[in-house]
Parts: sequence; structure tokens; C-alpha cells
Amino acid sequence: MKNERQLRTFITESRPTFEDLLGQMVEIPSISMDSSRKNDIRRMADLAAQYLTGMGAQAQVVETGGYPLVSGGWTTGATYPTVTIYNHLDVQPAQEPEWKHPPFAFGNKHGIYQGRGATDDKGPALTALFGARYAIEQGLPINIRFLWELEEEIGSPHFRAGLRDRSAVPRPDSVVVSDTIWISKGKPAVPSGLRGLLGARMTLRTGEKDAHSGVTGGAARNPLAELIEVANACLDARTGRVKIPGFYDDVVEPTREEIKSFLKSGFQVKRFKDAYGFRSLRMDNPVEVMRRIWAAPTFEIHGLTGGYQGQGIKTVVPGHAELKVSMRLVPNQTPERIFTKLKKHVAKVNLNVKVEREGMLHPFKGSFTGPYVECVKRALKAGFGKDPAFVREGGSIGAVVTMQNTWKVPVLFMGLSLPEHGYHAPNEYYDWGQASGGMKAFAQYFSELAKLGK
Repeated sequence: MKNERQLRTFITESRPTFEDLLGQMVEIPSISMDSSRKNDIRRMADLAAQYLTGMGAQAQVVETGGYPLVSGGWTTGATYPTVTIYNHLDVQPAQEPEWKHPPFAFGNKHGIYQGRGATDDKGPALTALFGARYAIEQGLPINIRFLWELEEEIGSPHFRAGLRDRSAVPRPDSVVVSDTIWISKGKPAVPSGLRGLLGARMTLRTGEKDAHSGVTGGAARNPLAELIEVANACLDARTGRVKIPGFYDDVVEPTREEIKSFLKSGFQVKRFKDAYGFRSLRMDNPVEVMRRIWAAPTFEIHGLTGGYQGQGIKTVVPGHAELKVSMRLVPNQTPERIFTKLKKHVAKVNLNVKVEREGMLHPFKGSFTGPYVECVKRALKAGFGKDPAFVREGGSIGAVVTMQNTWKVPVLFMGLSLPEHGYHAPNEYYDWGQASGGMKAFAQYFSELAKLGK
């Protein structure tokens, strides 16, 4: 921006309002996977729309057939470029016993903003909004719109339906997604791709009820043991190698240029282990760790249930068991093809196991070159003082592929969260350093887009 002192003053003076608004957002438990929270989801949507109109923007709550979208912004000229900023305002549950403070009671400890949703993704959403407000107040020739989703944490099942309302959600010239994580504090990281996701639930019933193991054990089938056999047939637990035939057929490996960019990210194995509380990893080579978490497919086991789950041992043979798994996918894998391969493989191992799909998201492959990417580079350097590294994101954002397929426009990323902020983890937080730098970065990005033109 031309007047850095003016921007710094704006950011400093905005801090009390930013903290107040973020506190209100965090204290709404907008948990999309909990159907009992639908009224809280609606409250969150209404409050978000109020934030937009309170800053002089147009806003409306868009019905989707599921949870709503919030769409709005500033339209300043028909010949100006239009950018849509995407965030989500639904959150993960917060039932972990490790929480040191109530997850939906906002805490502010000298610029450390505590609470579920603070960094994923309410803090970054609000940061972008303040950056936009400054850009509009400066009279930049640009149209800035916001699209805030309330179903991202459950795979965006109704997001596509919301985009059909062209009057409420108009097609932009480009999109920026602010829902990703840096590799380390002080070093901006921009994903050029996302992994896809396929969830599955495997169930096996071998009896009508649990039975006494002393009376029936040896003759009775044990569904827990049989599902463990299925899991072992799908995954080498020590190496992470997926054993499903044909699983790797369509995988596109990262290029040498991408690997070089990965190495510029500031990634450190020790810092990665410390941030997520790992005692050890499957490997310690940093290049291989980065490839595994960003650019390689996975098979993960999330839960195995059945039989007795209480304290001690209850000697029963369970009559029913369930295995919950998911696979992260990379270009050019598709969830549909992988699910077919999974079902075929499980049927060969155990014909009695029922395999049901539990949501799917396609992988996304963007670019780390081009004029929009250069705008992101300059914006993040202005906001945080360093050139960003281009990596891939190991997670999945269903809305990204939907926006790309629907609008056919460039989709960029300007995430602001840090590993230590605790995405999906207990004691989640956001901080003023990322918020203030993010406001500056977004203000600069809008300035760059305005110069780029339509």
C-alpha cells in the first residue's frame, strides 16, 4: 500500500473491535457435525451477515438445503476486478479432556485468542474482512466479496447448491481461500494443492449379542479380530504403505520444482513433532516427511469399536464391530475409483464385511506461477516481511474443487494459521501477530489485484 503509516494506524485502531467481534464468534458453538447445534449455526450466520452490513457491505444469508452460506461484500464498479474470499465459520467439536479452559468461552491473554474456532477458521475470516474494509475505505477500484460456509467441517455437502443462486453468490474473477496452515511461525507458506478425502465405515455382525468368551470362545467368530485382519490387509502399519491393489496407479508425484519449493518452507522435523506432540515418526528425512504429509496418499484408521469399552476386561465375544477409516488422495486419484478398489479388496479378505462410504472430497491441484500468484507473494511479503514458500496442504477443503469446477477461475490460498494454533485440537488459539500481519497482507493483496485489473 502507498501509505504504510496510515495502514498501521488503521490496524492498531481496529484491534479492540477485532477482538470484540472474534470473541462473539468464538462463543457461538457452531458445530456442524452436531445436529443439536443447528440453532447455533443459524445464529452464527446471522451474526456474520451483521458484521458485513455493519462495515457498510451488502450481505445475505443464502439457503442451501442444509446449513446456510453467508454471502456479501462491496461492489464498487462493474468494470473493476471481483475477488471472492472464502472462509468457513463452522467448527469441530470440543470434547477433549485436555482443554485447559472452556472451549466456547473466549479468552484473550495479551493477544492470544483462545477458543474453538479461533484459528479454524473464524480468526482468519475476520482478519480478511478488516483488510478488505481498509481497501474499500481507500477507494481501490476493486469489488470484494466474502463467502462464508457453515458446513466445511462435514465435507460441504450443500455448498454446490448454494452457488446456484447467482444473484446472491455471483461469479468472481478469482478466489482466495484463507483456511490453511503455515509450516512454521515467521515463514509464510502458500499451498498449491490440497489432498482429497474418502471416508469409509466397515461393519461386521457375527451374532445377535455379545457372548461369554468362556462358554463360546474358540467356536464363535470374533468380529473385532476379523476387522483387525481387514485393516492389516489394507495397510502396513509400520511403513504406511497401502496394500489395496491399484491404490497408487493414478498418483502424480510432485515435480522437482515442487520439492525445491517444499525445502524453502522452513519445515523442520523436530518442530513438526513438537507442534503435534509426536514422540516418533515413520521416518525422519525431512523431504520424505514433507512428501508424505502433502503429496502422498494415505490410509488411516480412526476407530475400532465393538464389545466391551469400559474399565478392566469383560470377557465377551462381541456380536458386532465397526472399523472407521479414511484415505487422503492426491492428483489424479478419484474417490469413486478408490472406493471401488477398497470394496473389491475387502470382499476378497472377508466377504461378510459391509463397506459404506462416509463422504468424499476430490484433490485439488493449483499453480505456483502466474500473475495472481505473484500478487499473493507480494502481499504476504508486505504483511510478514518474508517471501512465502509454495507447498501443498495435506488436508482437504471440499469447497475449493466446487468453486473451481463451477466458476472456472483461479483459486489461490492465503492462510494465516500456525501449527501451534491447534487446528482440530484442544486449546485452540489465534494470535494478534498473525491477525495484524494478515490484515496488512490482505490490504496489500487487494491493492495488487486492483493494479492487475479485470
